[in-house]
Amino acid sequence: MQVLDATQGRDILEELVEVIVDNRQYLSDVDGAIGDGDHGINMAKGFRLCGESVAGQSLSLSKALGTLATTLMGSIGGSMGPLYGSLFMGMAKSVKDKNVLDAKDFGDMLADGREALEQISDAKVGDKCLLDTLVPAIERYRDAVEGGDDFPHALQALRNGAQDGRDSTLDLEAKIGRAARLGERSRGHLDAGAVSCCLLLTRLADSTERRLEKAAA
Repeated sequence: MQVLDATQGRDILEELVEVIVDNRQYLSDVDGAIGDGDHGINMAKGFRLCGESVAGQSLSLSKALGTLATTLMGSIGGSMGPLYGSLFMGMAKSVKDKNVLDAKDFGDMLADGREALEQISDAKVGDKCLLDTLVPAIERYRDAVEGGDDFPHALQALRNGAQDGRDSTLDLEAKIGRAARLGERSRGHLDAGAVSCCLLLTRLADSTERRLEKAAA
């Protein structure tokens, strides 16, 4: 059985920071089609600030995710700060007392993050939002684990679910946020939150898989 060392979280956090900062312009371009066009700018600002604040520190995964959560809540305007902040805070609390994570623990962490986000939002799958990526990704992951797949195969299911969820927003009509004012005209465009969520989940899966190790006997 393979596990993730949850005492070493800074490197994973830095990879999450990297993927958002590197895609700053892309996320803003996606958002500009039906929104304010500032999603990439705001996300990159929050993630960069977090990366700078943890430089050189040794952090558990829980501490790293908790730091990201509080930074995003305090630095990103609009709805994304509280939404992503709640997601990562829920994940951080889920693994607070764990030194290693097996595939089930990782899935529980994702589910707890989703639950924390849903506690502060009335959004749901089909509204053209980040939940359209997050929910199917988590469900694919848990289905894989419950079906007997090993950790790497479950992480691939997470990636696939995230990408399919992101792409599903192309044909959806926006029900929430600024894009909702466009009605049917919001169809034919990806949702920026769904895109950033896909980037984050994919990088989280990649970073986790590279760090998997055999569990101690």
